[in-house]
Amino acid sequence: MSEEADTITIDDKEYSLDDLSDECKTEIQSLQFCEGEIARLNAKLAVAGTARIAYQRAVAKLMPQESDSGDGVLLEEDK
Repeated sequence: MSEEADTITIDDKEYSLDDLSDECKTEIQSLQFCEGEIARLNAKLAVAGTARIAYQRAVAKLMPQESDSGDGVLLEEDK
């Protein structure tokens, strides 16, 4: 859906806003609001996803490293 001066294009068909009912115009405004909210939330999701990756990397760096002297078996006293 794209909007120009006094027309709107929906499904590749152009409509004059003057020809649309008030109810239809209201629905279009609601649709545009929803599209804006989805874009805003997707941007927030991208930020949260990036932060999540950074936290995962930080946790991985802080985890105890396995020593080369061990046999790979985790003993109670190693916990």
